[in-house]
Amino acid sequence: MNTPDDDMAHPTARDATQGSPARSEEGAGPEHTFAALPVDRGRAFARSWWGLAWLKALEDTALDGAQLKLGRRHARAGAVGAVSVRPGRITAVVQDRDGSRHRADVLLQQLSAADWDQLLDLVADRAGHIAALLHRDMPPVLVEDAAAAGIDLLPGIGDLEPECSCEAWDHCAHSAALCYQLARLLDQDPFVLLLLRGRGERELLDDLQARSAARAPTAAGAEAADPHSAGVPATEAYAARDILPPLPAPPPPVEVPGPAPTLGGGTPPAPGVDVATMEFLISDAAARARHLLADALSTWHPDTPPTPELTVSQDAVRLASARPDGAISRRLAAGSGRDARSLGTAVRAWEAGGPAGLAVLEEDRSPEPEALARATDSLASAWQEGDTRPRLRAARNRWTVVGGDAQLRYGRDGRWWPFRKEGGQWAPAGPPTDDPAGALAALSAED
Repeated sequence: MNTPDDDMAHPTARDATQGSPARSEEGAGPEHTFAALPVDRGRAFARSWWGLAWLKALEDTALDGAQLKLGRRHARAGAVGAVSVRPGRITAVVQDRDGSRHRADVLLQQLSAADWDQLLDLVADRAGHIAALLHRDMPPVLVEDAAAAGIDLLPGIGDLEPECSCEAWDHCAHSAALCYQLARLLDQDPFVLLLLRGRGERELLDDLQARSAARAPTAAGAEAADPHSAGVPATEAYAARDILPPLPAPPPPVEVPGPAPTLGGGTPPAPGVDVATMEFLISDAAARARHLLADALSTWHPDTPPTPELTVSQDAVRLASARPDGAISRRLAAGSGRDARSLGTAVRAWEAGGPAGLAVLEEDRSPEPEALARATDSLASAWQEGDTRPRLRAARNRWTVVGGDAQLRYGRDGRWWPFRKEGGQWAPAGPPTDDPAGALAALSAED
């Protein structure tokens, strides 16, 4: 519950949405005031490992377990008002059940200037630390690196020193409630702990940016001296783009690929250079570049694993799927070790499923025992009782309709790929499906 003493909160703190702490607009100052958090009886006070470490320090320090229990009740009931966090101290007004209010403070020793200098050097040297903090995460390796340098970021036993207007000499229900409430804030923002240790977020980020920029020329010189230097992973660098020296803005999306230039200009081409083929490859490169750019700018790109590089044979089929003229198709067929007919069949497989479809066409394999068991179970449950079930002859990963021209192939992806016999050869007849009965029914409907 909020009390009249909650007026100590910054005005903007009252606009906090449920579950998200509001910050004072005085972001550059040494203090943040968080609005009183809503009543929440259904979740733990801390889920992050650093929030749990904060609570462990409290529970290892307090001598009276009954006061801790009462403090948890106060915190869950919304009895803790706005929480003020500043270097070395957190403060809030806590209301008892009888309506009396007490100002509770908890003190934590600040880091020295030398400790901060050493800690910021550690963070600036590892872009992953910066990226994690910007994503409101505190990686264990950061705390471990700091501890190895003699700097304790997280409090330990005896580090949380209480002060309360109820004049208790140990942690009382009021200071305990404040600590439990702060654990909720820490869960959402580890910068709260860093402020408590002495530095605000804006000050830290400005300092880290200056240190990173100062290191850039040194790092560039070291990389030039060592051509085998691994450098910084691009994912870390982009994640820390607000701290590291400025990176270029992402390029704008491209609606359509650019047209290929006309290479015939009156000058005879060099021996062995086919102008039409070059124009075709230039057009393909433009289309691929547009596709790659669109993928890189998409929201799902960070969570998508990179696409495996195509083999020469696979890429030849991909190029042939654009239906180039006869001369280029013949060159692609020859370059991929196929004749014109097998290249056409491979193109159909590519159009049905890309590299996976091509693999199903060309591989002749026996599934692993577990995969074979899954395929057998899938076939056994594909037809309902009373349905006409076709007779299938199994050979490796292929099930062929006895006396028919239809076949199902079980891919490595666990899907069924329909094939039809054409001119004495099996050819892809459509996209894959999880339903073998449906795939065969579609083949029968086309007959």
